[in-house]
Amino acid sequence: MRSLPLPIALTARISPVAVLACAGWALTSGPAAPSDTAGHQAGRQTTTQSASGSSGSSGPSATAAAKAYGTAPSPCAGVPAATVKSLVPGAKTAGKEIPSTDTKVRRTCSWNALQGYDYRWLDVSFEISESSQDAQQEYQDRVKEKSGGGAVPGLGDSAYSVVNLTTEDKQQTREGVVMVRMSNALVVVTYNGSNFETKKAPGTDEINKGAIQAARAAVGALGGGQSTSG
Repeated sequence: MRSLPLPIALTARISPVAVLACAGWALTSGPAAPSDTAGHQAGRQTTTQSASGSSGSSGPSATAAAKAYGTAPSPCAGVPAATVKSLVPGAKTAGKEIPSTDTKVRRTCSWNALQGYDYRWLDVSFEISESSQDAQQEYQDRVKEKSGGGAVPGLGDSAYSVVNLTTEDKQQTREGVVMVRMSNALVVVTYNGSNFETKKAPGTDEINKGAIQAARAAVGALGGGQSTSG
């Protein structure tokens, strides 16, 4: 097998067992299954017991009650093994959690593998804000930074997806990002791929659907949506 020179920008991400590479950040819209409203409510924990004692109250107490999630769940447990095998063939299904300065508010898990000449990378992040208003503002700010994507119906309280293609030294990488807001939590999924023999990237539809599939599973890990392994 002939050696494969990798572009400098793509060598930033390294696997413990093989030299892997990848570049660019991106996002795209696509269909998603409707959220399970009952599961949504059951998965949320109430942070203010006292607010229920005052009928008709509004203002600061109502805002405090909007904080549904107090801590980020385990990100590596947020995507079923079957989904990891499908999206990142050859990757260890356990994933690798990325170090965080505060695991209560932000946790990220990563999976990557090079199988033959095909490379895939998947990141899933959970970010917890002080209130749903804060999470909504953060979500809106991030959506404004992106272009060419669209809403993903029926996923979380609001969801956005976009896919972009980058080319470096004739090597293509296609990457999709899906952002989902659930109350005061944000779920951010990044999924990308390259082929180091053809130098072509996977199709837009493949990357978009894969990112949305992982996002559904991650939202399910919050206890507020549908988790799917297929």
